[in-house]
Amino acid sequence: MDIQLKRGLLDICVLAAIKNEDSYGYQIIKDIKPYINISESTLYPILRRLEEAGHLTVRSVEHNGRLRKYYHITPSGLTRLSAFAEEWKEIMSIYQFVIRGTKK
Repeated sequence: MDIQLKRGLLDICVLAAIKNEDSYGYQIIKDIKPYINISESTLYPILRRLEEAGHLTVRSVEHNGRLRKYYHITPSGLTRLSAFAEEWKEIMSIYQFVIRGTKK
């Protein structure tokens, strides 16, 4: 898969994973794993990038004597998810064009 396309899809997957409730890194990985394989070394730069873009916020909470970072989707992140849903229609149209005539 094209690296830029995959990068964009991973961003969307992370936003979708925290859409309904705040979450932390390990839980995000577990939630995404049935759909796409993602490692910690891939996830944390995505989380930083999404935070810098204003799509999520971070808060630290003590858990078992250690600080755990919880991520929260912002209105900007929700807007990005909505925009992706619209973009996906175009992507599916392109996909249908590309595979036409190849199905049997």
